[in-house]
Amino acid sequence: MDVVEKFRELKIVPVVVLNKLEDTLPTIGALVRGGLPVAEITFRTACAADAIRLAVKEYPEALIGAGTVITAEQCEDAIACGAKFIVSPGLSAAVAKVCKEKNVPYFPGLVTPTEVIQALDLGLDKLKFFPASNFGGLKTIKAICAAFPQVQFMPTGGVSEENVLEFLSYDKIYACGGSWMTKGTPEEIEAKTRSAVALVGGIKK
Repeated sequence: MDVVEKFRELKIVPVVVLNKLEDTLPTIGALVRGGLPVAEITFRTACAADAIRLAVKEYPEALIGAGTVITAEQCEDAIACGAKFIVSPGLSAAVAKVCKEKNVPYFPGLVTPTEVIQALDLGLDKLKFFPASNFGGLKTIKAICAAFPQVQFMPTGGVSEENVLEFLSYDKIYACGGSWMTKGTPEEIEAKTRSAVALVGGIKK
């Protein structure tokens, strides 16, 4: 599976924070039923590794990755649990090295031209812009892409139903990361996911 193409197809990558392992299947199941068979499970909770392992096992049709990965050790653990992609809030050369060795896509978060150059030096051009709303959003992304036409972004942080269409209208954005559909009961998550899918359904990426 080409992860970037799947992101491009779905347009939204849900960012999922799981504090209890028993929330894993209800949450991922709701996303899948709602039309978003993809999840970036953040690696900052005690049950994250087990949650990834469980989600990969029970929902093999879903694209399950790990987010908030900041060390090589975390990266190794996440990939061992079955994570199909790795996302970081910043750029880590150590994490990039592990992902390259394991042939797992890595999406580092960054906001400055210097970080873009560092990412390109590591062979990375599909990037995460984080936290998007705090660093100028689409206006900043467009300015960076003017200098670096080879890069594309997944803005995350402050993305919502109110602005996701604006982000996705720009051809250098291959998807948006968001958490607005991941909160609530499984029924609420499914309903919000269906709404999100319907909202972005007319956009061609």
